[in-house]
Amino acid sequence: MKFRDLTELAGRNLREAALRNSLTTLGIAVGVASLVAMLSLGVGLQELASKRLSRSGLFNAVFVASRVNLRNFQRRAATPPAAPPEMSRPLDEDARRQLAALVNVIEVYPEIRFPVDVRYAENSYPSIVASVPPSARASGAYDGMKGAFFSGTAADEAILQIEFAKELSQQPDSLIGKEIVFRYLERQDAPAGTSSANAAPAAPGAASSIPGVSPGSLPGMSVVPRQKSLRIVGIVETEPAVGFGGVGGGRVLIPLDVALSLHIAQANDLREILRGGFAKPGYASLTVRVKNPADVASVEAAIRQMGFAAFSLLDVTRGLRLVFAVFDLLLGLFGSLALAVASLGIVNTLVMAILERRREIGVLKALGAADRDVRRLFFAEAGAMGLLGGIFGVLLGWLIGRGLTFGANIYLHRQDLPSVQLASVPWWMVGGAIAFSVAVSLAAGIFPASRAARLNPVEALRYE
Repeated sequence: MKFRDLTELAGRNLREAALRNSLTTLGIAVGVASLVAMLSLGVGLQELASKRLSRSGLFNAVFVASRVNLRNFQRRAATPPAAPPEMSRPLDEDARRQLAALVNVIEVYPEIRFPVDVRYAENSYPSIVASVPPSARASGAYDGMKGAFFSGTAADEAILQIEFAKELSQQPDSLIGKEIVFRYLERQDAPAGTSSANAAPAAPGAASSIPGVSPGSLPGMSVVPRQKSLRIVGIVETEPAVGFGGVGGGRVLIPLDVALSLHIAQANDLREILRGGFAKPGYASLTVRVKNPADVASVEAAIRQMGFAAFSLLDVTRGLRLVFAVFDLLLGLFGSLALAVASLGIVNTLVMAILERRREIGVLKALGAADRDVRRLFFAEAGAMGLLGGIFGVLLGWLIGRGLTFGANIYLHRQDLPSVQLASVPWWMVGGAIAFSVAVSLAAGIFPASRAARLNPVEALRYE
C-alpha cells in the first residue's frame, strides 16, 4: 500500500468517528499538558535559582581562609593523620596581592565586618558594619533599594538595612541624606622595639579619636577608640549576602575602601596575638572573583597549592544538581501517569474501530492488502492521534505554566516582592513531549493493529 493511500485511508477513518477520536486525542493532550506543565515548573525553578545565584556573583567566587593548625586538625579528626597537615598561613595584604596575580582572577577583596556603636539623634544603637566591594552593585541585591548606591569607592557614605533604619526612625525614608556617627576600635601597630604606650599616633583623616576614652594596649599594638561620620545614601530592604560564603551581612554597609582605611581591630588580630605575640594585620577571609564559573576549579586548586583553604559554591551545587535531577524525574513520572491513562483510551478507540470495521478490513484483504498493510493503517491512525494530542498538549501545558507564573507574580506583588518566571518551556521539551506522545500512542496501537492484521478475510466479509 502506498504512503498516499495509507494517509488518505487513515484520515477518512478518523473523520468518520470524529467525536470518539477527538475525545481520545483530547485525553492524550491532557496527559501531555500535565507532563509539560510539571517539567516546565522544574526547569523554571532551576533557571530561577541559577540566574539569582549567577547574578549574585557567588558562582564565580572562591572563598579563601587560613588553614587550621595542627592541633585543631587533630582535635576534629577521628583518627590521627598519617602525615601532618600544613600549618596555618595568615591572610594578610601580601597574600591578597598574590591571589590577585593568579590567572583568570579579576578581583580579590577581604571580609571586613565589625561591631560598632551608632550615634543618631543623641541616641546610641549597637550594630554591625560590613564592607561592600564595588562589584556588589551589579549583584542584584540592591535592585529596588530606596535612595542610591555609593557615589564612589572611597565615599563617606552608608547604606542601612531596613530593620536597623526602623530602629533609628519611625520613617526610614527620612534618614536618606542625614548623617550618623559610629564608634569603633582602630588597630595601631607599634614599630619594632617600641612599646604600645609609645606607639605613633594615627595619621589625621576623616576618622577622629573619641574624647575622654583612653586607648588600650596589647603586645606590639594599640587599640584606639575612634569615631566616623557617614552620610546615609540608601536603605535596602533585604540584608545583602556578604562575607565568607555569602552569609552574615551587616546592618550598616560602607564602601570597601572606607572600611580598609579605618584599620579595624578584628577578632583574628587578638587571636593571633594570643597564639604567639605580635601579628601583622590580616583578614578573616578573602573573596576571589574569577572571570568565568568554568575557571573556578583551576583557581581553587591554585589557591590550595599556595597553602590556603578554599571553598566555592560549585562544591555545593554538585549535590544541588543531583537534587534537581531527582526532582525533575519525580515530576516527569507523575506527569506521565496521565499520559499512560490516555494510552488506554487509544487502545479502547482502536479496538472499537476493529469491531466496527471488520467488513472494511475483510474487503482490504480480499483486494490484496497484506497483514503488514492493515497493521500500518492502524499504526498511522494511532500516530496521528498522538501527534495532534502532543501538539495541543504542549500548547495547553505552556498555558498552564503561564497561568502559574501569573498567579505567583500576583501573590509576590502583594508581598512587595519582585516578579519571577516560574515555568519555562524550552524547545527541547516541546520536541521531546511531542515525540513521547507519538511513541506512547504507537505503543498503545500495537495490540489493536496486530489483532486487526490477524483477522480472517472470509469471516470479516461475513460480519454483519
